[in-house]
Amino acid sequence: MELLFEIIQFIFFSGLIVLISEKILVKTLRNLAENLSLKPKTIGNVAGIATSIPELLTIGVSSFNGLISASIYNVLSSNIINFIQYYVSIILNKNKKILRNKAIKVDIILVIFTIILPVIFILIKSELKISMVPILVLLYFGFKKINDNAHKLYLKVEDKKRESTLNKWERGNKRKATKNIVILIIVGVILFFIGNLLGSTLQNLCNRFNIPEIVIGVALGIVTSLPELITFFESQKHYKKTENNLLGVIEATNNLLMSNILNLFIIQSIGILIFVLLYG
Repeated sequence: MELLFEIIQFIFFSGLIVLISEKILVKTLRNLAENLSLKPKTIGNVAGIATSIPELLTIGVSSFNGLISASIYNVLSSNIINFIQYYVSIILNKNKKILRNKAIKVDIILVIFTIILPVIFILIKSELKISMVPILVLLYFGFKKINDNAHKLYLKVEDKKRESTLNKWERGNKRKATKNIVILIIVGVILFFIGNLLGSTLQNLCNRFNIPEIVIGVALGIVTSLPELITFFESQKHYKKTENNLLGVIEATNNLLMSNILNLFIIQSIGILIFVLLYG
């Protein structure tokens, strides 16, 4: 009976994080990005950051409770599911031809590497030591540099067209942006407290009921990937109204890439630092 109660709590707290991220966090960041008249690539990056908040919480909490192995399985399952969801959204929106764009091809190759690397870590049974943190951070900036250069090289025309349609910064937009920032701060505080409750549940499942960390990690990966599914479809639907499907795919692809590289390189590094500081 106690096990069932802990499982229900795990599902409830995980679902609550996803629900808040999907219904409030992602939409607020979307509004903020549009108030600032950002490019689709930048909006995709912002959405990628927003949809990685659940992973930040679950991986941070797992590491805080000594479940470092669960974090790498969380990253791997999240990144795989993100990629599958992205590809399904592309097919259902009939945008498969747009994947031939060279900049998008480069991004997808980078995404595939974000899946291969954690698989290698698991296969060679690599310990997540603090010495890995600078390597992971450097890889993050390396992937970002390749992404930026590919877009500058292959999407010059699209960027110029988009810039010509952007609205100028207005006082009304400034007020809306300020409101969105306040909402983001409040949401961040709420998610922090829910994350603490989820951490207690994870600790009980592993320590008291001997649930394997791989099971916990994969379950977390499935749950925390749901916000990406929403944003992949939303971005493509948004630009269909303007009949420029390429911009929607650019946004969705950068959402995918940013989410995956944050999960693997930055959030995993945070998890390692938390684990090392607490458990040596």
